[in-house]
Amino acid sequence: MKILSILCLGLLACVAHAAGTERPWQALPAQAPSPASNPTSDAKVELGRMLFHDVRLSESRTVSCATCHALAEGGADHRPTSLGVHGEPDGRNAPTVWNVAFLTSYYWDGRAASLEDQARTQMLNPIDMGMRDSAYIEARVRSIAGYQPYFERAFGSEGVTAVNVARAIAAFERTLITPDTAYDRYVKGDRTALTEQQLRGMASFRADGCGRCHQGPAFDGPALAAGTVFTMRFPSYPRSAYAATYRLVADLGRYEWTGKEPDRSQWRVPSLRNLTYTAPFMHNGLVPTLAAAVRVMGSTELARTFTDPEVADLVAFLEALSGPLPVISAPVLPP
Repeated sequence: MKILSILCLGLLACVAHAAGTERPWQALPAQAPSPASNPTSDAKVELGRMLFHDVRLSESRTVSCATCHALAEGGADHRPTSLGVHGEPDGRNAPTVWNVAFLTSYYWDGRAASLEDQARTQMLNPIDMGMRDSAYIEARVRSIAGYQPYFERAFGSEGVTAVNVARAIAAFERTLITPDTAYDRYVKGDRTALTEQQLRGMASFRADGCGRCHQGPAFDGPALAAGTVFTMRFPSYPRSAYAATYRLVADLGRYEWTGKEPDRSQWRVPSLRNLTYTAPFMHNGLVPTLAAAVRVMGSTELARTFTDPEVADLVAFLEALSGPLPVISAPVLPP
């Protein structure tokens, strides 16, 4: 799909905020849509859950998707940056996989247009999982005879292909949803779901302009078609003391991938859901706490210094975006 203009999107978001036309508060849907090219089925989800947890999808047989995205720990790994197949750091913080089904692009720079694309390129990444090519992935999976009936149930005569490996993982990831937060219950009509402090934080979130970037049910950006990329400049105020303290400009964001000047310091806007589970924060994982992250964003994006009470209120609201994590048991893998 055509990648929308970053500058136009940012301008539209700012205009909408200034005009008081921000999108209304939205609860997270209980189910995620699936693309026509990969409709969700129980067989795909079952197979995807196995593949997600299988270290044999990495070259060294030591790293699975779940290694960096531990579901019981918020879908992340709590390292500043993840370690790959040979112990080499990835360079960027592992974002949570909970609620990824509602994003329109993936990776911090938005370079993957779908969950399927993200799963495939992650296996082929030389640092993260290190598989040489699609043929190597297929040979590895075909060497595990116990997987054959699962692929046949999920994909029929197509069987084991690298594309179907990615499709199964994506189908499983589309079931990772946490819709029962205090915020969701409040938006659905339960006016007792949020505390007074959380309500103050909710009002501040909108009044201070946080919703210019973090909007929609996933708090990740405006409603866009799947595969489109919404990025914003970060830090917008690089002279902030926090930019130096946390080395926020050392990585040039989307520019590192495209090499295009308009993409310098542009980042896909991350979801704000389940932040209580996923410290440390920012693309480099150097911001240790949620309170520190609020101060960083106030300074670098809004050019203002939040008071301690304001920070406490905003943190309380962000905590209301975290819900109970469904129990996903580790599967029994084919020997």
